[in-house]
Amino acid sequence: MWQHHFRISYRIILREKELHLNIGVYNPSKESPFDFNVLLHSYFKCPDVRRCQVTGLNGVTFLDRTRQGPEGPPGSPPPQPPAYQECREVVTLAEETDRIYINTPHEHIVTNVVSGRKMRIQKYNLPDTVIWNPWEEKAKQMADFGDDEHPNMICVNAGHVSTPVTLMPGQAFEASLILQVM
Repeated sequence: MWQHHFRISYRIILREKELHLNIGVYNPSKESPFDFNVLLHSYFKCPDVRRCQVTGLNGVTFLDRTRQGPEGPPGSPPPQPPAYQECREVVTLAEETDRIYINTPHEHIVTNVVSGRKMRIQKYNLPDTVIWNPWEEKAKQMADFGDDEHPNMICVNAGHVSTPVTLMPGQAFEASLILQVM
């Protein structure tokens, strides 16, 4: 499946109002490093995605994957999404959203999820945050997503997305995510 030998562990701890997700990747090779990306997907049910707010992203650079960057000469790699700086104190969604926020703070609060409550997201060794919702048109194109499900969900994902993790031989990577209902 993949040209590199590796070991991966994924541990889940469930508490009364918390979910802990821990991931570990190990490179058992004696000579070959490898690169990888990781994204822990968190889909939150919400009464209305347009009323959700995500904190901790003001001033952060993000890549907008719903827009195309300028095309290069023929034969060059596909264009990268354009980069912007988030200027809002809280991020809200009103359209299709697929953004990679780069080097974000360790904690975010998402409001109006889980029956109108708040969710605290704490991430360790996961520098990026991805905010995603396909909105109406894209939801209809997805076989595994209901046509009318987009208004009731928001994804706030923690990961190592904008740059890969490089694991040298014998090296390990660990990261964790804590989701807490407030």
